[in-house]
Amino acid sequence: MKSITNLSYSIHFQSNAYRELNTFIAAHEPSCIFILVDENTMEHCYPVLMPQIVTTSRIEIIEIDAGEEFKNIETCTGVWSALIELGCDRKSLIINLGGGVVTDLGGFIASTIKRGISFVHIPTTVLGMVDAAIGGKNGVDIGHLKNQIGVIVPPEMTLIDPTYMYTLDKRQLLNGSIEMFKHGLIADRNYWNQMIKIGDHYLSEEFENLIYQSAVIKNNVVNTDPYEQGPRKALNYGHTIGHAIESFCLSTSDQDSLLHGEAIAAGLYLESYLSHLHTGLSKNDFQEIKKWYRNLNRKLSFSDSDIKKMLGLMTYDKKNVNGEIRFVLLTSIGRFKTDQTVPELDVIHSFELLKN
Repeated sequence: MKSITNLSYSIHFQSNAYRELNTFIAAHEPSCIFILVDENTMEHCYPVLMPQIVTTSRIEIIEIDAGEEFKNIETCTGVWSALIELGCDRKSLIINLGGGVVTDLGGFIASTIKRGISFVHIPTTVLGMVDAAIGGKNGVDIGHLKNQIGVIVPPEMTLIDPTYMYTLDKRQLLNGSIEMFKHGLIADRNYWNQMIKIGDHYLSEEFENLIYQSAVIKNNVVNTDPYEQGPRKALNYGHTIGHAIESFCLSTSDQDSLLHGEAIAAGLYLESYLSHLHTGLSKNDFQEIKKWYRNLNRKLSFSDSDIKKMLGLMTYDKKNVNGEIRFVLLTSIGRFKTDQTVPELDVIHSFELLKN
């Protein structure tokens, strides 16, 4: 697959990815290469990566706990301390080997230690390959509020090797595919149709090609608006409600915790309903999205008090202006409008759809 380039860095694929990494290492001769992993990628992905790296530089491994609940400043403090103790300097390189938590947090750590050192993303989940590791966003959560602290700093490169998909269970594969469906909804009706057609046949050449196309879509959006002042906001479609659902479920023992994609799927469904009400999404398009969501067989139910708490969480969304909740909404599958406001009562009513 051909590398994808943008204004700041390149995204390399398959075997070419490691050639580009080794070329970079040889040219820059890092004083030390730090590989950031969690316990899952240490076990399943680190053994795949290490034979690919050719270097005489010292290599150190730093392992963090897996899970969104550890994407916080406390984890950063532990990694910053480890880096300093292990002799990190301005010529060091960090390789972030993991899913969205590892790449988000690792990029933030690299961007801030010593006022910034080089880093490379190697996403090991579908979610990381099509979303988290593309675009230069790095950051951490505050409590259960997602991505409140962070910076937009690009990596030296992002390397996508679909081999890592084979370390994932079906739930994780579905989790990442949700962002791919989102890319179709905001940018490309034909791509949406391809995603519907392939269903859950994840471990296939066809799905690898769709990962590549998804990376192209996200990269194109980011290139038009690197700092999220306009069109890049479209990538948050489904996330205003979806992040609120995800954060709420993480914060209460009354609900099972959801993976990011599982919460965003619900957000896509409910924000499609709001799109039908307010920005002209046709009934046929909405029914198509509704059918897709119901085929996921995700059962969610929230009380009135739960919904009120989630409305409160939505007020922290980064798209908001002057305290107003701003949505990205669709005009049709493949087209969108940003900075949309809707009556609170419509948002509340949208949650009723999850019960049916």
